[in-house]
Amino acid sequence: MQRRPQRVLAASAAALTAVTLAACASSDRDSGSGEGGGEEAQSGGTLVFGAAGDPAMFDPAFGSDGETFRVARQIHEGLLGNELGGTEPVPELAEDYEVSEDGLEYTFALREGVKFHDGTDFNAEAVCFNFDRWYNFEGLAQSPSASYYYQAVFGGFASTPDTPSIYESCEASDENTAVIRLTQVTSKFPAALALPAFSIQSPTALQEYDADNLSGSEDALSYSEYALEHPTGTGPFKFESWDRGNGEVTIVRNEDYWGDPALLDEIIFRTISDQNTRRQELQAGSIDGYDFVAPADYQTLEDEGLQVLVRDPFNILYLGFNGGNVPGTNANPALQDPRVRQAIAHAIDRETIVNSLLPEGAEVATQFMPPTVDGWADDVTTYDYDPERARQLLQEAGAEGTTLRFFYPTEVSRPYLPDPAALFQVINQNLVDAGFTVEPTALPWNPDYLNAVQAGQADIHLLGWTGDYNDAYNFIGTFFAEASNGQASAEFGAFSNPEIFAALAEADAEPDPGARTEQYQEANRLIMDYLPGVPISHSPPALVVAENVQGLEPSPLTAEVFSTVSLSD
Repeated sequence: MQRRPQRVLAASAAALTAVTLAACASSDRDSGSGEGGGEEAQSGGTLVFGAAGDPAMFDPAFGSDGETFRVARQIHEGLLGNELGGTEPVPELAEDYEVSEDGLEYTFALREGVKFHDGTDFNAEAVCFNFDRWYNFEGLAQSPSASYYYQAVFGGFASTPDTPSIYESCEASDENTAVIRLTQVTSKFPAALALPAFSIQSPTALQEYDADNLSGSEDALSYSEYALEHPTGTGPFKFESWDRGNGEVTIVRNEDYWGDPALLDEIIFRTISDQNTRRQELQAGSIDGYDFVAPADYQTLEDEGLQVLVRDPFNILYLGFNGGNVPGTNANPALQDPRVRQAIAHAIDRETIVNSLLPEGAEVATQFMPPTVDGWADDVTTYDYDPERARQLLQEAGAEGTTLRFFYPTEVSRPYLPDPAALFQVINQNLVDAGFTVEPTALPWNPDYLNAVQAGQADIHLLGWTGDYNDAYNFIGTFFAEASNGQASAEFGAFSNPEIFAALAEADAEPDPGARTEQYQEANRLIMDYLPGVPISHSPPALVVAENVQGLEPSPLTAEVFSTVSLSD
C-alpha cells in the first residue's frame, strides 16, 4: 500500500538478491518484534482494535482500501512481504528468487510444508493458479473498482488484447518452484508482490465458493460467498466471522502456521468511524487501540499512559484540479489556463497547514512523492505562498473571481489528512483572499466523495496517497500515467500530456536503476511545470494502543502485522 529497493536485472545481481532475501527470511515477517516478540511475550488474549471504517470484503484480489487490507494482511500472504517497520520487500511465501538477464523471467523458490487454512497444500501450482486467476478475470472483475491493483501493476487481461498485460505466464517447474514470465520490464515488479492484492489464496476455496462471481455494478459491487465468509490464506490468523450489523470482524490464531505463531488468541476489528469516539473508547478501556490519531490528541494520550506509535511519513496530501485539456470532459475551463492553476498554488499557505494542522515531523511537499523515493527531484518548479502573485496571475488570465467547486470529505480520517474540515477551512480562506469564489461541498468519504471526485464533479478536491511499495511509479505513475483511453486519471481532469506520459512510460521500462532514477526526476519536473494539482505535505500518521499492548511495529505503509502483538498482565 517503498524505500529504495533496487530492481535486480542482471544475473549476478539476481543471485545477490536471492542470497539477501534468504538471509532475511528468519528475521523479518516471521519473527517477533520489540517487547511483543521472543520468550518474554505474554501469549493469549483478545485484542480489540478500533477501525475507522468497514472493510469491503476479504478477498484481497478485489481490495483497494486500507480497512480491507488491514484485516486481509493478517489472513493472507504473498510471495513477498514488507519488512517490519519498513518498506523493503522481504521473503514471505517465497524464500528467494532469481531474475533472468533480460529482466523478464522471475524464478521463485517457495517455502515447503506450508498449508492453507483449509488444510490444502501451498505449492507452485497454487501460485500459478492465483496469477492465472487474475489474468483471466472476466466481466465485473475487470472493472477498476474490482481489480484496481492488478490493472495498476499488470495492465490488461487475457480477453483484452487492446489493453495488453505485462503478465505472460506462470509455470510450476516443480512443486516448490514457480517461474513467472513478463512481456516487458517494469519497475513495479517484483516489489508490488508485497501488496495484499497479490496474496496467494487457496485454489480449492476459491473454486468451492465461486470467488470470481461478482454481481451488481461497477459502482456498487456485490461480492461472492468466498469474499464475505470464506477467505482462505496461509497467514498467522484465520477468518472467524464478520458481524456486519455491529461492524465487527473476528480473526483467530492459525495454530498450524508455518512461521512463529501469533501470540494473541484472537483480534476483533471494531468499526468506529468517528475519531473522537475512537479516542473515548480507548480511554474507557473498551478497545485496545485505534488508527489515525488526531495530532492534537498525541500529548493527552501519552499523558494518560497510552502509547502513540508514530509512523515514518510515506505519503502525499494534495489539492487536485479538474482542469483537463481533453474536449468533452467535465473540466473547469478556467483551470485549463496554467496561470489560474499557478494562482491556486501561490494562494495556499502550506507552511501554516503543516505547522498548525499536521503532526510534528510533517513537511511541505514540493512534488507528488516523498523525498525518500528514488526519482524525487530537488530542482522542480516550486510555488511559494504569495497571495499577491496569485491575484496578479488571475488578473493576467482575466479570471478574477473565478468560482471553484471545492469538494472535501467527511466521516473520515486518513494518514495524510487527519482533519479534512479544518484543512478545508484554511485553504478556503486562502483562496478567497487571493480573489477566488469558493462553492464548498462536503460529502461522506465512501462512496459519495470518492465517486464524485472520480466522476469529475469537483473543480478542486482534497485527496492523498500512502505509498504501497517503494517505487516512484506507485506515486506519480498512479496519478499521471497515460491510461488506455489516452488520458490521465479522471480525478485530475483527464488531461492529455504526451511529454509526461512518455517520460513515465520510459522510466517504468528502464532496466538500469540509475538511468531510471534520472528519468523519474525529469517526469517530476514536467509534472510540476504542468501543475495538475498542488502537492501539500508529507505527514507521519500515528496509531495508539493501550499500555499493556506490546510488539506492534508501526509501518510507513500503514501495513501493520499483528502476529507479533501480545497483551501483558
